[in-house]
Amino acid sequence: MKPLKIAMIAAECIPYVKTGGLADVVGVLPRFLRQLGHEVIVILPRYAAIDYVRHGLKPLMAQMGVWMGNVQEWCAVHYAENEGTPVYFIEFNKYFNRFGLYHDANFNDYQDNPYRFSFLTRAGLQLCKDLGFAPDIVHAHDWHTALAAAYLKIWHWNDPQLGKAASALTIHNIAYQGSYSADCYNYLGLQWANFTADKFEDHGRINFLKGGIVYSDVVNTVSPTYANETRTPAGGYGLAPYLNNKGDNYWGILNGCDYEHWDPAIDTLIPARYSAADLSGKAICKRRLQERMGLEADASIPIIGVVSRFAAQKGLDLLAGAMESILADMRVQFAVLGSGEKSLETFYGQIPGRYPGRVGSYIGYNEELAHWIEAGCDFFIMPSLYEPCGLNQMYSLRYGTLPIVRATGGLDDTVQQYDEASGAGTGFKFWEPSARAIYYTVGWAVSTFYDRPHHIQQMIQAAMAQDYSWEKSAQAYQALYERALAVKG
Repeated sequence: MKPLKIAMIAAECIPYVKTGGLADVVGVLPRFLRQLGHEVIVILPRYAAIDYVRHGLKPLMAQMGVWMGNVQEWCAVHYAENEGTPVYFIEFNKYFNRFGLYHDANFNDYQDNPYRFSFLTRAGLQLCKDLGFAPDIVHAHDWHTALAAAYLKIWHWNDPQLGKAASALTIHNIAYQGSYSADCYNYLGLQWANFTADKFEDHGRINFLKGGIVYSDVVNTVSPTYANETRTPAGGYGLAPYLNNKGDNYWGILNGCDYEHWDPAIDTLIPARYSAADLSGKAICKRRLQERMGLEADASIPIIGVVSRFAAQKGLDLLAGAMESILADMRVQFAVLGSGEKSLETFYGQIPGRYPGRVGSYIGYNEELAHWIEAGCDFFIMPSLYEPCGLNQMYSLRYGTLPIVRATGGLDDTVQQYDEASGAGTGFKFWEPSARAIYYTVGWAVSTFYDRPHHIQQMIQAAMAQDYSWEKSAQAYQALYERALAVKG
């Protein structure tokens, strides 16, 4: 196919700001699309957390006018490069110069979020015009920028620069839909004729994601299994009918794994490098992790790792309900890294004091420690209630750290169940979302560690041989873009 011009508009992107897998996709996918010959730009808010000097930002435009409803807002634009990809930052202090991306320090959503992210979306489209960048594809991510497709069709259908653009919308987590009071609707500038149950209206409120699904030429989510799950009443969070209406224009594309940053053979953050051919470095990583996390330094004890947001979706409350029974009945250690809900921060922050030498925790986020946990643990647990794709299980596979996961979404797609008869498989899966299921599956993994170590070694070799590279995912997105252009016609 001919090279495409692609404009991605998103709320977060590594290495600038991150709360979840959305940032990884927006930060990495453009590099692999460029390798396929496409031209990609990324448009983000300039949050207070983005350091101007450290991230290499440069001023681009002192003033850019953006029409929102009947109001013209004025913002500035800055520029940087992320591994060769141009990244543009919309500076509008009224909306973005504050503590968090989506919520305050107490995890309360900012009440003006619909204003903030509709502005980001329209500013992103306006920037394309002001740059003279005529995209073939406008790629929106999650509810934050889902309105891009609607703006293209409502306001820019005959625009000389934006009129030819087809729209793609990636859903990274369907539970977050951008549902807000209709009081903001005038500011969005979407025309009241579109505030109907088959477009933006949702029980008297506006639903950004719903409208984005309806207006987008193509929609995808981040794993095939999650695509199937979201087509059901239980997994679609009210939007299953609209996804099903997309028919063959709704795809599941598995996120890739960035092996340039997550590979123990080249990882500069871990204590010792290693490969499937020589695992001696993994033993060093395990000992150093035990020392760093205050765990008993004993190679014969398996360590279970956790690196996660502390949120209900992640099943960390279920793990909390099982952990003390696991510690009482099994010879095992835990290394925990994460932050989020205060009750879970309290539990995981305090449990090392009750089980000294057996549990270590770090409340917050530390990139180096995340790599140490992936490299130094024997198992990595992800008991998610749902998981659109998940990345840590892919990292774990490459590091020879066997995943223990609930079989949902991308976890089910990427982890192969252990076969106790043959030793085949790359991890341990369970289906029931309960502390009981976690307890017994952890017990299965731990007993395999002690009783069938030859199977553990076989599984490590199989896990490290898995290939979930971004090259494959980028090719799938290229096909999605072709479909979008065909649908737009």
